[in-house]
Amino acid sequence: MHITLNNLKSINDEIKEIVNRKQLKITPNIIAVSKTFPLDKILPIIESGHVHFGENKVQEALAKWTEHKKKNQNLKLHMIGKLQSNKVKDAVKVFDYIHSLDNQKLADNLAKHQTNLNRNLEYFIQVNIANEVQKSGIPVNELEPFYNYCVNEVKLKIIGLMVIPPNDSKYAKYFKSLNELSKSLALKNLSMGMSADYVEAIKHESTFVRIGSSIFGPRS
Repeated sequence: MHITLNNLKSINDEIKEIVNRKQLKITPNIIAVSKTFPLDKILPIIESGHVHFGENKVQEALAKWTEHKKKNQNLKLHMIGKLQSNKVKDAVKVFDYIHSLDNQKLADNLAKHQTNLNRNLEYFIQVNIANEVQKSGIPVNELEPFYNYCVNEVKLKIIGLMVIPPNDSKYAKYFKSLNELSKSLALKNLSMGMSADYVEAIKHESTFVRIGSSIFGPRS
């Protein structure tokens, strides 16, 4: 079996075990983060029936996925990187989910282009859970008005919250906080957990985990 398929199977098995042990209601989706990896590394996973893939650069995603998505309508592409305003139109063409919605100008732009292109994407609001200066995301104290703006004013389909926690190993604390924020807005999805911390994220009811190097190996 191809090594990436082996890795994906091991992660799937581990996740099922956690879900059963913790008696969780939902088995999370694995987003295979394929950014920077060539198609020959990704194809075995596509052919195995895996549908969720993540990219963080719009031009790379367009080049890599446009034809595959025409051939395979089941594929779901997730934008997990910071989205610049000048790339929004192209992003709306190729992505199905945006995980990095983090300001009003971006929300306005996305709403305009998805209407023009007759697309209806699903969105996660990125939350800056620890108010880190260097990190994107809506501050916790601005989350509710921003959510209301996105849903009521520009009619975006907000399905959940996303976080990249501080790199200080207190993952559980941040995942717990995001889960509570999500419930306060009656949202059903959480995008949290990457290769280093997805086990902890799943224990806190993450529904989408973003896993790259544990599936594809180290990036060159």
